[in-house]
Amino acid sequence: MFVCTERVIPVQLPPLSRQPPSRTPRAGTSPFLISLRFILASLRHLIVTIDGPAGTGKSTVSRRVAAELGLPHLDTGAFYRAAALVALRNGVDLDDESGLVAAVGSAFFDQEDGIMLIDGEDVSVEIRDPLVATASSTVATHPKVRSALVDHQRCWVELHGDAGVVEGRDIGSVVFPDAGVKVFLEADPSVRAARRARETGQNFGDVLAAQGKRDSQDSLRDASPLLVPDDAFVIDTSDLEVSDVVQRIVELVRTASR
Repeated sequence: MFVCTERVIPVQLPPLSRQPPSRTPRAGTSPFLISLRFILASLRHLIVTIDGPAGTGKSTVSRRVAAELGLPHLDTGAFYRAAALVALRNGVDLDDESGLVAAVGSAFFDQEDGIMLIDGEDVSVEIRDPLVATASSTVATHPKVRSALVDHQRCWVELHGDAGVVEGRDIGSVVFPDAGVKVFLEADPSVRAARRARETGQNFGDVLAAQGKRDSQDSLRDASPLLVPDDAFVIDTSDLEVSDVVQRIVELVRTASR
């Protein structure tokens, strides 16, 4: 059985009383500050999930939402890329589920301030290599590998105060099905491919083709396929600025916290 250890350093949120703040305002206390205290108190154990395919703006949006709300941020996709990197480094066949599970079990994965770590080594740049990204799609199809990484992801959130903005492809449906707020981002395929091409410098056609293959793999795999959770808020980001998407999600969270 997976045991959640304290090797992950918990994020220290602003100290708040375990008791709800008094509803009787002190002299000079504004209604805004009173409302803010209640919102902050409710966020201490709030998990916000942001799912969706590549190119919808998940990473940028989730980071900004986390910063806006003062919550920890976790990019679960980086865990799969890190697992793929471990496999490639050790020459493990990507179709060998047992070998992949053993490789994942031999490494410690952590993520802090957007930096992905394998046994304390910063691999944030390496895992963005197209070869690693492609390999991660295959790694993610193995149920036992996904199960092992989901344990790490849940542990990370637990050790960060049972709160956070968590992005991925199965977060609201599998990893945190009881999350307080669930969001699913979508966008037109050509828009998504254009965004990724600008980000990576790759050819648009190549990105579009690879994206279609990845979408198919993610949606049709037996283990935790990409899908829209029944209780998720769906936002089409095709024609929206990042700031608009962030504001919509922040408002959803604040509404849910009232």
